[in-house]
Amino acid sequence: MHAIHHLRRLALGSMLLFSGAAALAAASAPPAQAVIDALTRANAAVVGVQVKATEGARSAETLGRERSGSGVVIGPDGLILTIGYLMMEADSIQVVTQDNRTLPARPVAYDLATGFGLIRPLLPLRGVSPVPLGSHKEMQDGEALMAAVGGEDGGVAMTRMVSKRAFSGYWEYHIDAAIFTSPPIGNHSGAPLFNQRGELLGIGSLFVADAMGENRRLPGNMFVPVDLLKPILAELQQTGSSKNSRRPWLGLTSSEQGGRVQVVRVSKDSPAQSAGVGPGDVVLAVDGTKVATLEEFYKRLWDHANPSDEIKLTVLQGTELKVLTVKPVDRMTTMMKPAGI
Repeated sequence: MHAIHHLRRLALGSMLLFSGAAALAAASAPPAQAVIDALTRANAAVVGVQVKATEGARSAETLGRERSGSGVVIGPDGLILTIGYLMMEADSIQVVTQDNRTLPARPVAYDLATGFGLIRPLLPLRGVSPVPLGSHKEMQDGEALMAAVGGEDGGVAMTRMVSKRAFSGYWEYHIDAAIFTSPPIGNHSGAPLFNQRGELLGIGSLFVADAMGENRRLPGNMFVPVDLLKPILAELQQTGSSKNSRRPWLGLTSSEQGGRVQVVRVSKDSPAQSAGVGPGDVVLAVDGTKVATLEEFYKRLWDHANPSDEIKLTVLQGTELKVLTVKPVDRMTTMMKPAGI
């Protein structure tokens, strides 16, 4: 155990060097020992998350049935925040503590709109204090941060923020603000991101090749900021998701290329497939309104308050222009729900 603490202190000490002399000299920068103490406390709240998805789960096609990642304790009752796709359609969830105890856990919430997931161990997490929630709004480009990974192969890694911007995912996902860091960490799924005060800033979602933005190739990670969690945390614990997650879903994987939205893949038995949408189609308009970006495409879809409202897609199939009528569904209703949600 002493060796682990020693290695951790070395890693955290390296972070201070990584942050640069200018940052440490700033009046607002905490003293070096205070940073080490704060990040050591933060890391103590990091856990591993192991999930086995329900047999027949649709998400297993892309995520696999067995998944592993990280989470972080944010509540005095042991409530753990992680990334939602880890626990999607879970049949069993286990939490691995810093002292290598494996505890069963139950799902509390999965939020499609933000991508967050909440779980709670069925047994007490002894000696673990919840981490405070910070805000990405106070962060500056180049700021030194710590990402942590839980589980048997857990550890900490030094990184820095390289940009903050909106993010549109190919899986019908969009958030208006995301944190991008570099250098990247490997096991990013659910990994918490901390500032030098030990405050939680975000939860790891993806590896990206363009952390600094479009046409600026720099490998890194995308983190979902906890700012998105704060206004819906109570709602998630009460209902299992936010109202924003109840929205139209087509079942498309799409990319944005040169001012055009192109369909890459269509989910089996999805509304899009039933309507005749196919891979390679170019989406030109939604309900007659032109769309040129994934953000425009998604937000036009989500303008419909009723998830099952019919939507007209203007698509280019080869050289043929078509208007297809799609009957979307509420994505949350298509998932196999584990006991607890």
